[in-house]
Amino acid sequence: MSSQSIVIPAAEARQDRRRWYALALVVAAQFMVVLDVAIVNVALPSIKTDLGFTQESLQWVITAYAIMFGGTLLLGGRMSDLLGRRRLFMAGLVIFTTASLLNGLAWSEGSLITFRAIQGLGAALLSPAALSILTTTFEEGRERNLALGVWGAASGSGGAAGVLLGGVLTSAFGWSWIFFVNIPVGVLLLVLAPVLVRESRAALNHRHFDIAGAAAITSGLMLLVYAMTRATQHGWATTTTIGLLAASAALIVAFIVIELRSRAALLPMRIFRLRTLAASNATSLLVAAALFSQFFLLTLYMQQVLHYSALKTGLAYIPLTLSIVLVSAVAQGLVTRVGIRPVLPVGLLLSSAAIVLYARLPVNGHYFWDLFPAFLLSGIGLALSFVPMVIGGLTGVKQSDAGVASGLFNTSQQIGGAIGVAVATTIATTFTTRFVDDHAGSSLLGAHALTHGFEIAFYVLAALMLLGAVIAGTFIESKPAAPQEEVADFQPELALEAA
Repeated sequence: MSSQSIVIPAAEARQDRRRWYALALVVAAQFMVVLDVAIVNVALPSIKTDLGFTQESLQWVITAYAIMFGGTLLLGGRMSDLLGRRRLFMAGLVIFTTASLLNGLAWSEGSLITFRAIQGLGAALLSPAALSILTTTFEEGRERNLALGVWGAASGSGGAAGVLLGGVLTSAFGWSWIFFVNIPVGVLLLVLAPVLVRESRAALNHRHFDIAGAAAITSGLMLLVYAMTRATQHGWATTTTIGLLAASAALIVAFIVIELRSRAALLPMRIFRLRTLAASNATSLLVAAALFSQFFLLTLYMQQVLHYSALKTGLAYIPLTLSIVLVSAVAQGLVTRVGIRPVLPVGLLLSSAAIVLYARLPVNGHYFWDLFPAFLLSGIGLALSFVPMVIGGLTGVKQSDAGVASGLFNTSQQIGGAIGVAVATTIATTFTTRFVDDHAGSSLLGAHALTHGFEIAFYVLAALMLLGAVIAGTFIESKPAAPQEEVADFQPELALEAA
């Protein structure tokens, strides 16, 4: 009797500690993935010079990764449910880490573009599996909110940290090191994953795979990302761009039809009956469109208008990164106490206000008077947005749907980001060109024209954040329904390594 009273609590304590170690592991993996999306941008000029890229082909260093990542996230999420979450997590790590090594060793345009595509595939397997491991490890409520607060801090700050680290590594060691830095992290995570995380998968009555649905949505999303990227270079009204967008739309519609009829759907449409989940994903798409674009435009502003070096540009983002990390802890506490609905719209309104400050950046901007206040406000707003948004994106989800819900949320972000950057780039370029045409022969060209284009694009991004606030305030439930989990689906003993 006495021995049991000592042994059982000790075992439970070890298991509880291991849950938080597992959280640290999957969050580190997610931070690495988010970091990699931004870290490459700073190194593009060096890559262009060393490998002989043309200006047009250089964009494919970003596009190849984005197409594979955004196109296969939903597939990766469902595969983790069916085949095993730890298995997909580790497979994604192997592919991502190996591709990082090959990227650093790339010797030509074609080799780097190919390896970047493979790296995007690894990220698409890794990211939703990591989030579904978190979801199945922590029960919905206070503990999951705390875990998702950490996840949100890593995801929200990863982009800004990527610009910083990219500038430091490129300036000090060369562009190859933006890829080599992933290798020790990936290897360490691979060693620890079998120790900290035990296999789990959906306890379903079948193991059928929706091949038709997978083919339709993967090809549809890939075409959409490619069409968006191509439109920024060749125009939206070209026959090719319109054809690609039409083909993408047709494939996505075909996917919906397939899923409504499938007995083993890749994306069960019933998941959208969860209003908070659906609204959080819609908001996530808009936030990602604004967030990816603002990093892109701000980097151009600092480098092309203020003439910051890559390193100085990276250092400029430190206040934004730190404010996201610090306020994320407050955000999860607020969501736990008052719910998602009161917190998310406030975060989106603050983020929109920060983007308005970006729109007012002058040609001769000063860091501490112009950029610094906007970065602080943006960091607070993004933390109060991203944390409740990711919590909402998994609210009410059954254990058997954890992977697909994670894949859906990540897909919303990546597709939103691709659309946002394409639209923001087009708007900025269009209004910069108009400014040049309207002031032909004037001295108000160069930096003035660029700043004018950025200003209009930022105002559009602020409007997207406001739209997100309206959606969140209107459709997110005050008290979302608890997940209706079948007994067969819930297997907590599979979520963690046995003590």
